[in-house]
Amino acid sequence: MNLPPPESATPRWTRQHWLLAGLSALLGTALIAIVPGFANAIRVSAAETRPAMLSLALPLPPVSAADQSRLGIGWQFVRVHSGQTLGAVFGQLGLSATLMQRLLDASTAKTALIRLHEGQELAFELDGKGQLRTLQFDQGAEQRVSLSVEGSAIHERIDTRPVEHRVEIAAGTISSSLYADGARAGLSSGAINDMANIFKYDIDFVEDVRDGDTFQVVYEELWRDGQRSGSGDIIGATFNNRGKHYTAFRFERGGKTEYFDETGRPLKKALMRIPIEFARLSSTFGMRNHPVLGRMRMHKGVDYAAPTGTPIMAAGDGRVKFVGWKNGYGRCVEVDHGQGRSTFYGHMSAWGKEKIGQHVDQGNVIGYVGMTGLATGPHLHYEFRVNGTQVNPLTVTMPKPEPLVGAEFLRFRATTAPAVAKLLLAEKNIRVAVR
Repeated sequence: MNLPPPESATPRWTRQHWLLAGLSALLGTALIAIVPGFANAIRVSAAETRPAMLSLALPLPPVSAADQSRLGIGWQFVRVHSGQTLGAVFGQLGLSATLMQRLLDASTAKTALIRLHEGQELAFELDGKGQLRTLQFDQGAEQRVSLSVEGSAIHERIDTRPVEHRVEIAAGTISSSLYADGARAGLSSGAINDMANIFKYDIDFVEDVRDGDTFQVVYEELWRDGQRSGSGDIIGATFNNRGKHYTAFRFERGGKTEYFDETGRPLKKALMRIPIEFARLSSTFGMRNHPVLGRMRMHKGVDYAAPTGTPIMAAGDGRVKFVGWKNGYGRCVEVDHGQGRSTFYGHMSAWGKEKIGQHVDQGNVIGYVGMTGLATGPHLHYEFRVNGTQVNPLTVTMPKPEPLVGAEFLRFRATTAPAVAKLLLAEKNIRVAVR
């Protein structure tokens, strides 16, 4: 049998196949030549349309006061808190105690730095590394002190700042408390404290003040550089307490400023009724159930509750008769004021510096509130003794000082006349308002 020859694995190309292959090769060669040029044209076009790039030196934005404070740069202002010391302030700012001592040694006004008071403002100028450049503070109302640190040297400059004394008047009625109603009338806390201290010989501001009591105060305000910088002295004041009318007028006698009533009699008594400030009467004079012993017993003094460490003052001029520990009174002090009068202070946490036989002036700190002896809490036990017998210090008649007489009394009347006129006007306005 004759079979057809087998087909090859590779097919034969016809003339048409060769023509198509040649055309494809020609097109490929053309594309290879055209595409790079087209791509270059695109790049050139993009480069021609792109804006030119310039290097500019731009200034840094200014550092805000808040950022300066956060970074410790520039001026830092510190308002002193109650009980805060200069060392605590320096520690707060990261400044060394050695630098603080150098500043104190170099300053003629270091007392103002050592005895910081609440509300006082200190200004610190710091460099970028937090190092002190300048410390500024006020010495009194009229002087500003600058201490500049330049390497190992410290330079002091004292600038006098004129202070204007303006006479103001405030009046109010007690409806909640002396401090709240005094502030509502426009008085600063310092002026309210001054008023309480002026009348403290006659009025117990812890127990005696009642709703409806009225007060009028003529006082000085201190202005500096067009701004109010604080309160000055009280020139005159009246206080109507539980139907009784009390007056006080500032007057200088023998180079010393004192307060007198309208008759010229000094308000400062030989003895204070209350020898402690900011305390609460917690137990009165008389029979009571003893809080520790649990039985009825005569309480021969009055108790004033106050935080441990509150200063206790001598009620009057005298000599220290006893300092030590006495039975249930714990640590105590007795002061002899002469003419058969003495005062006794018990339950102290610590004594003052006075020793037996030493003279003390009225207002000297002779100890601090505590709860030594038989006591359930920190308080002062205060006794007033006449010829050795305890009497109620809240009701005993205090000896009165001698009044001004003659030419001195006439000068007093002339000096206080403007304040009297202002107080009379304030009282009249209050009476009208009450109606």
